[in-house]
Amino acid sequence: MDQTNILDAPSVYPKLLIKSQETGFSMPSDVYIGTLLKTLIASKPKGKFLELGTGIGLSLSWMLEGMDEDSQIISVDNDEKLIAIAQDFFGEEKRLCLVCDDGEAWLSQNQDERFDLIFADAWPGKYSCLNKVLSLVKPGGFYVIDDMVAQPNWPDGHEEKAIELVKILEEKENFTITKMNWSTGVLVAVKTK
Repeated sequence: MDQTNILDAPSVYPKLLIKSQETGFSMPSDVYIGTLLKTLIASKPKGKFLELGTGIGLSLSWMLEGMDEDSQIISVDNDEKLIAIAQDFFGEEKRLCLVCDDGEAWLSQNQDERFDLIFADAWPGKYSCLNKVLSLVKPGGFYVIDDMVAQPNWPDGHEEKAIELVKILEEKENFTITKMNWSTGVLVAVKTK
């Protein structure tokens, strides 16, 4: 099996990679995470999805690619410049709501929402507000995080935070999890009740 043989990449993906280089965006999501997100999202027709940490839109492009026409996604980031770039690339996309807001504030204001998949790629929803974000996952829905294996750009002490986060998720009785030492380190949790 050759995992480097990427099939059906979003047509906008190469342009987003170029934009990442042009802008010096230093936290791009791994292409393999994108393929995984696309596959998981494709399992949820008419789904409702949430991305915390839009970044430049690399993962978002894969998520949109996996969605059917009746699905919706909200993508939240607190960086106005990054949201503006994503708006340039995805502004015509009717299934997408881009939100420029603090993730913690957004989560606090939207506790009545429920999602089929949440990709937490920012501090809020991953290292803060964990219980708030997990409460938004529908039964049978996915909670996905990446960057769980030590990265060269991690500040001192971050690896311990990642280890602690995994321990907390392992103890959640209403989720079943799979930890994958693949790509940048992935954890997929499914809400069981």
